[in-house]
Amino acid sequence: MRIARHLLTIFALAGTLAAMPPAFAAPEATKAAPVRNLAADPNAKDLILKGDAKCTGCHDEADEPSGSATMLELNPGVLSIGKTRHGVTADKRTPTCVDCHGESEKHVQHKGSDKPPQVDRSFRKKSTTTAEARNGACLTCHQGGNRMTWQSSTHATRDIVCSNCHQVHARKDKVKDKTAQTEVCYTCHKEQRAQMSRPSHHPVPEGKMACSSCHNVHGDNPKQLAKATTNETCFTCHMEKRGPFVHNHQPVTEDCGICHQPHGTTVANLLKTRAPFLCQECHNMTGHPGQSFGLPIVPFASGTSTGQGTVGRGCVNCHTNIHGSNSTQNSATAGRFRR
Repeated sequence: MRIARHLLTIFALAGTLAAMPPAFAAPEATKAAPVRNLAADPNAKDLILKGDAKCTGCHDEADEPSGSATMLELNPGVLSIGKTRHGVTADKRTPTCVDCHGESEKHVQHKGSDKPPQVDRSFRKKSTTTAEARNGACLTCHQGGNRMTWQSSTHATRDIVCSNCHQVHARKDKVKDKTAQTEVCYTCHKEQRAQMSRPSHHPVPEGKMACSSCHNVHGDNPKQLAKATTNETCFTCHMEKRGPFVHNHQPVTEDCGICHQPHGTTVANLLKTRAPFLCQECHNMTGHPGQSFGLPIVPFASGTSTGQGTVGRGCVNCHTNIHGSNSTQNSATAGRFRR
């Protein structure tokens, strides 16, 4: 009898739920709301920048990152631009949304739940906007100075766009942070990442230097260096190697990169090869006066040589000032570059 009562109660409850109006029923799958016709909305108000109501009517604080983007595709909330220099309303030079993205009338006037067309200038990875058009939006304001020769730079000629490295809407632009900048560069320059992990390297991984300490990525000189040549760039820090000296070491005068690999090596002092092998790439050991270097190489019975010119021989034991010297000793002596 008790079981029958319970069954009648359950059936009655089920009937009550079935008779409920649709307002109390489980909600249907949420449908994508049509995009507002902002161009015809007289009540749209600017949120941050002058005239941004055209965009912020749809792109508001709910426009947050999905979390699936890669490092260089981060899509911070649109309104986060108010925390950057591009959102300083007191600065008359501050651009508006349309200054960078264009009027985008087809995008704004779009109605329906399907995907709207792209804005006139889109900066996303899969954008169909040309690199020239995207860079042109930035160069409208950012030109001159270190960016004067951007159009003929290696990055520009390979269709690299500003947004590949810079995050305009992000409060913290990684390429302007000394500790995070290298990760942006390593996205393309993977060989340099490996070199920087070697024992002898510039203090870039330690955060004391950054790629921009030596390179001007907007410049058009060879290797996009901060100065006109490799030597001038190196002398910015290594001034004691500049000279002039009475006795100059010609490779030093020509290019520091002849002996050094600036990104990192397994040899001390960023040398490409340890001495004496590095020295003997230019200096023939048979011409060394008064030393075993000048003696003929004694072959083994097997036909191989003893290598008298390399075994236990360290050129820098005598030639200590290999970058140049003011020594008045005869240039033919072993102490030519000694302090």
